[in-house]
Amino acid sequence: MPSHERAQRREQVSRRWAALRAGLHEFYVGPYRQTLLREQRDEDDLFMVVVLGEALGVPDPAAYYSAELLPAVWQDFHAWHRRIGIPDSPLDHIACC
Repeated sequence: MPSHERAQRREQVSRRWAALRAGLHEFYVGPYRQTLLREQRDEDDLFMVVVLGEALGVPDPAAYYSAELLPAVWQDFHAWHRRIGIPDSPLDHIACC
């Protein structure tokens, strides 16, 4: 078998495996997608509270370490405080709305 035919065959088998993998992923994950997304959102909300805890007035023994994470959460801050039911920024020194 010439090398270009082997390469085509290998590519065809690779595509079939990828399609099978995607189908199995959808079969197992599909029914739980909403639950997994909700859990991810809840985990992200908890992370946001931990990082912003000191600014929100919650004593945080790890404030020194979580302060380094503030730049990572600033872009999601507005969506977070709206999602948890706070219409305006809960922080005095940050006016995102």
